[in-house]
Amino acid sequence: MTDLEFYREFIKRLGDDPDRVGLRDTPARMVDAYAFLSSGYAADIEQEMNGAIFKEDYDEMVVVKNIDFYSLCEHHLLPFFGKIHVAYLPKGRVIGLSKIPRIVDVFSRRLQLQERMTMQIARCLHDYLKPMGVGVVCEATHLCMAMRGVQKVSSHTTTSAMEGRFKSDARTRQEFLHLIGMPDLRA
Repeated sequence: MTDLEFYREFIKRLGDDPDRVGLRDTPARMVDAYAFLSSGYAADIEQEMNGAIFKEDYDEMVVVKNIDFYSLCEHHLLPFFGKIHVAYLPKGRVIGLSKIPRIVDVFSRRLQLQERMTMQIARCLHDYLKPMGVGVVCEATHLCMAMRGVQKVSSHTTTSAMEGRFKSDARTRQEFLHLIGMPDLRA
């Protein structure tokens, strides 16, 4: 069965007619949409980095906040989306700032759990940069909670992943959380 046939059958099983005017092109659009939404599986982190790690003596915190992301919940294949905030403490190496949102895209464009995605982003940066520490906070709205199930439209989920000094040093963690506008609930 081809992808087009699969999505035609999917529409039929939902109870609609894939040949009606409004749905004729929907299977092809679904093929394209899901290819894009799952493109993180085929992404190559090395290629995304594209050599954009540079030697630099800077050792203060670097924060990139409010990175928009969109992902699909692996339990219901419904979207979850929000903002990711990333910080790291360089140790002789910095990364091109545009690469951080690209790393977010790689991990968000997979069937995901918010908790896993947050951790994957932190570990990726920690592994490639070898910094003194990495902090990642993810704030998301899950349509599986808003559209179905408990139907709590205003609920948000926040996850964090801390590596190195962000995990071991409360002051470093607090500075990061302050810079992104969040209280440190663990302090």
